[in-house]
Amino acid sequence: MKKIYILSAVLSAFSLQAQFTVSVQAPVDFKEQDAILYTLNGSKDIIVTKEQSKNNAWTFKYPKNYTGMMKVYFPNTNNTVSFISENKNVNIKLDIQNNKIKEVTYLDEANDLMNSLQEGSQKKELILPALTQIKEYYKDNTEFGKALKAEIGRLLTGVGEVNATNHPFIYYYNTNYNKFLSNNTNNKVSQDEVINFLDKSGDMLETSSLLRPVLVAYLNAGGNANVTGSVDKLLDRLKVETPRGQTVLSELIDIFDVYEMNELKDKYLNLAKNLKCTITDRLASTLKSNANVELGAAFPNYKFQSPINSTAKSIYDVKADKKVIIFWSSTCSHCESELPQLLTKYNDLKTKNVQIIGLSLDTDKDSYTKKIAAFPWINDSELKGWNSSYTDTYNVHATPTYFILDANNKIISKPDHVGDVLEYFKLK
Repeated sequence: MKKIYILSAVLSAFSLQAQFTVSVQAPVDFKEQDAILYTLNGSKDIIVTKEQSKNNAWTFKYPKNYTGMMKVYFPNTNNTVSFISENKNVNIKLDIQNNKIKEVTYLDEANDLMNSLQEGSQKKELILPALTQIKEYYKDNTEFGKALKAEIGRLLTGVGEVNATNHPFIYYYNTNYNKFLSNNTNNKVSQDEVINFLDKSGDMLETSSLLRPVLVAYLNAGGNANVTGSVDKLLDRLKVETPRGQTVLSELIDIFDVYEMNELKDKYLNLAKNLKCTITDRLASTLKSNANVELGAAFPNYKFQSPINSTAKSIYDVKADKKVIIFWSSTCSHCESELPQLLTKYNDLKTKNVQIIGLSLDTDKDSYTKKIAAFPWINDSELKGWNSSYTDTYNVHATPTYFILDANNKIISKPDHVGDVLEYFKLK
C-alpha cells in the first residue's frame, strides 16, 4: 500500500507540472506589472491566466497540450505580443521605447522560424512586385542591379520547406494560408475545396486564426446573390450539432453582424437559439452577447473607470428619461463625422432629459483626452481598444455603435447612424 501511495503522489505531482512555459522578458524601463495569457478559439481570444512581473519577466505555465496562436496582453500599457505554441517552451524578449513595444525577439526555434516565414511572405506579397518592376530600369551588371537581383531571388526562394514533423503548426498554417488566402495563389480555390478543408481539418483550425478569413473568402467565392445557399451548404456538411459546426455558425453570425447583413445574422442566430443539442462555450458566448443587446432587454450595467462630466459610478447610476449609449473611438472616421452632429443637438437632448454616455475604444490617452474636451456628455474609456471589457458584453463589432435606453435601462432602439438617433428624438 505504501508503494502505491508513493506512486500516486508522484503521478499527482507530475500532473501539476506545466506542459510547457511561456517566458517574456522586458527591459527595466517597461512600466508594467500585469500580463494576461490568451489562447484562441476561431477568432475569439480566450483568457488562460494572469501573471505579475518578477524582475521584469513573466512566466506562464500552461498545464496541457496546446498547438496554435497565443498572445500576451499587458493591460496597463495596452501592449500585445503574439506568438505560436507547438506545445514547447516559448521564449520572447521585448525591446521597449516610451513604454511601447518597439521590437520583439523570438528566442525559441518555432517562433523564430514562424516570424521569418511571415516576414518573407509579407515582403513577397507587397515588395516583390515593386522590385520586379524597378529591375526593368537597372542593368544586372550595376551594383544596384546586382542587389535587386539578389533580393528578388531571395524573396522567390524563401526560407525553404517546413518540416511537418518538426513544426506541425507552422506547416499547417503556411500550407493552408498559401492555398486559401495568399495573394500569390495562382489557382482559384473552389467552394467545395473550402468545405472539405473546414470539414476534414483537425483541431488546429480553431487555434490557427485562419477560420474567419477562410469563411469570408468562401462567402465571397459564392457571390452576394447566393450567400444563404453557400452557408446552408456549408452547415449541412459540417452539422451544427458538432463542435466544429457550432464554431463556424458562431463565426458566421459575427461576420454578418460586422458587415451589417442583418437578415442573414437574424436567420442564423435564430438557428443557433433553436438548437436542441449541447451548446459549446464558443457558441454560447455569441448567444449571450447578442441576447444582452436585444430590443427590450435590460442593458447590462457598466461600472465606469474614470468618468468625465459625471459623478455617477455606473450607467445605472445615471438618471434620465432616456439614455444614448455610444461606443466610439477618436481614430474612427465615421465617429469623426457623426459625433459633431450629436453635439449640435446636445442642448435639445438635455431639454428632453436625455443623457449621452460615450464609451471609447481608444488606446491612446492623449488622443482620447483631446477629443472628449469638445464633448460635454459623460465620457469614459478603459483605453484598451478592442480589448475593452465592454466589446463582448455589448456585442460591439464596429464604431460608432448606438443604443437608446429608457429610464429603466431597457433597450428601446438600436440606431444604425447618428441621423437615426436624431430622428428618434424628432430633432432631424
